[in-house]
Amino acid sequence: MVMPDQEREPLDIRIDSEGREGLTGTTPANMYRPLHDADQVTIAPDWRPMEEQPAWRTDFPIDWPQDHYVERREFMKFVVLTSVAFTVGQFWIAAQNWWRRRRGGPEIVQLASVDDVPIGATRIFAYPTEHDPCVLVRSAERTFVAYSQKCTHLSCAVLPRVEEGVIHCPCHEGIFDLASSHPIAGPPRRPLSRVRLDIRGDRIFAAGIEERTV
Repeated sequence: MVMPDQEREPLDIRIDSEGREGLTGTTPANMYRPLHDADQVTIAPDWRPMEEQPAWRTDFPIDWPQDHYVERREFMKFVVLTSVAFTVGQFWIAAQNWWRRRRGGPEIVQLASVDDVPIGATRIFAYPTEHDPCVLVRSAERTFVAYSQKCTHLSCAVLPRVEEGVIHCPCHEGIFDLASSHPIAGPPRRPLSRVRLDIRGDRIFAAGIEERTV
């Protein structure tokens, strides 16, 4: 025990000296650094540091940490590019619709997504106004057609028969070819008005009307 009147010896400032052993705050900071799992350590085959590795190795990593990093990076790149493409597409449609309105033409309208219309299925919609019924038909994997639903004889509503490859008018037994809408039987003499379709990615748009006489 050191008496108050005794002169104290100065402590060694080194943290590993015997005189400082056990004193609060003397544990080296690196004692508390996080330990790394051996599976989470990036080591190149040639043992050189990663900053000295060729660029291709960062895109084709050989260990889990770098591989997960590349996956996250590629996923974020995909999300960003998809968002940009969607935004640009919306601006493009808006610009085209503005131009069409100035010229008095019909606007571009999204009808459905490709997955919404199975092969052999149909979908009724109105275009270019709510008073103009039309029908969208998917006759094959990559084949979509759309026509006015008004028969060119007396404007009765026509109905597609996809399995037969025709469009039928039940009022006077008019028959139109499904692929071209040209009349092939009955009173009609003019083809149905065609709706121009624009397929962008997985979305189907109506982009105009073709009035035909032959």
